[in-house]
Amino acid sequence: MERVEPINGPLEKRTLPYGDAEDSDEQPESQSMLDESVGPIVSKSGDKKFGMSRELADGDGGSGVQRCIDDDERDETTESTRLIDEEEVQKGEKQDDGEPSSNGGTTSPGLNGKNIALVQPNNHRRSDEPTELSFEKFPENHEEKLKRIKIENALDDPKTTLETWKQFAKSEYGLINDDLRRKIWPLLVGVDPQQVDPAPSLEELNSHPEYNQVVLDVNRSLKRFPPGIPYEQRVALQDQLTVLILRVIIKYPHLKYYQGYHDVAITFLLVVGEEVAFHVMEILSTNHLVECMQETMEPTQRRLMFIYPLVRRENAALCSYLERSTVGTLFALPWYLTWFGHSLNSYRSVVRLYDYFLASDFLLPIYVTSAIVIYRQNEIFQEDCDMASLHCLLSQLPEDLPFEYLLKSAENLYRKYPPRVIEKDVETMIAKEKQQRLNEEREREYRKRYGKKPPPVPNSIISRFLPHLQLSRRSVFVTTAFSILVGFCAYYYRAHYIPLAAVR
Repeated sequence: MERVEPINGPLEKRTLPYGDAEDSDEQPESQSMLDESVGPIVSKSGDKKFGMSRELADGDGGSGVQRCIDDDERDETTESTRLIDEEEVQKGEKQDDGEPSSNGGTTSPGLNGKNIALVQPNNHRRSDEPTELSFEKFPENHEEKLKRIKIENALDDPKTTLETWKQFAKSEYGLINDDLRRKIWPLLVGVDPQQVDPAPSLEELNSHPEYNQVVLDVNRSLKRFPPGIPYEQRVALQDQLTVLILRVIIKYPHLKYYQGYHDVAITFLLVVGEEVAFHVMEILSTNHLVECMQETMEPTQRRLMFIYPLVRRENAALCSYLERSTVGTLFALPWYLTWFGHSLNSYRSVVRLYDYFLASDFLLPIYVTSAIVIYRQNEIFQEDCDMASLHCLLSQLPEDLPFEYLLKSAENLYRKYPPRVIEKDVETMIAKEKQQRLNEEREREYRKRYGKKPPPVPNSIISRFLPHLQLSRRSVFVTTAFSILVGFCAYYYRAHYIPLAAVR
């Protein structure tokens, strides 16, 4: 099919080899994969990436956690059809009335200054399910208005420093609105908004090994766009998002695309536009997100291990409870990979977090995750101490999370326990886990050989020098008695016979 126009550039026709989810009565593959959560994927080239997969639990297919997902699962075909019907109604009203239609919600100045009809937020907010963003706008309070004026004055001052922009971004209310973000986000990462690089050709895009995977992810990002925009604009945005992602991974072939990367890219595309978003994403991909874009998931897994030491240092009982449940850190993987962009249904909250993360160390999403876990400790203690229950609880982000408070808590955690301190705790955790795996392997080998669990070996001198010698209590008693008898005989022989031999 033919798709028309990028929004922020001249009109052109772009023919792409994939259909649109809304153009067919048959549910496309991208929609059937919409509820996937984090896990490995294999690209067309055979490279193994990690991102959103639906198998969240253990090796038996995730029976425990899968129940949590199925309980709240919705029909994506029905959702897509509903959005299409709304768009058709809006088009009809425009033709009849000559004016943009309204769905009863609020409106927001969206792409190119056009008013975008908004829908109410979805009540479900689960980390493993993309939610429909609410773009609802709220009136400025007095503090926000004062801060906006300060930021506008700083924009007019050529002497304003990078540190000033970081303070604005990290302090309460962040950068206030997208008009200011459009100007300040590039400054936070060192991007020149006037820089323009030539885009790759369609042949380069189509032939890239990751092309099909990127297209699938972009197609399933339907809910992350403003829901009231015209169909043509949304299609153009999806095309721009596809090109944006592929431009980065073509320019940096050592970086591997992961599912969830598109959730980050779409936020910058909506705020700063296609060209600036490309330069922002290439800087983030080679700095903040570089560990997530490696061949394997190992660097990301290691970063997620920071959560438990941070929780333990603040609340040892909470950490022990989580460890006993074996819930792990999988619930937090979408948060870290997407800077919470995949898991929140409030656009206002997403861009506020992005304000903070752009002005902070790349590990701040981990500290925010730890702050959320600590904040929810009462809920955690009320749940059963098992993996399925706690994963379901933790993967659902409450609607009323106080992010300003949580960002301050995360900053305090970062100051009290900087990464170099937590890194040592992680190394200790890894060493303990390695030793535990060795012990389990030895136990399995013993079971194979003798058909039973080996008896516990006391921590004694014998066990140190003969660690593989398994002695029962009876064996130890007989051996000890025999040793005493031999010693007594030797003493008796020495006392009675050796002196007589010397006299002779």
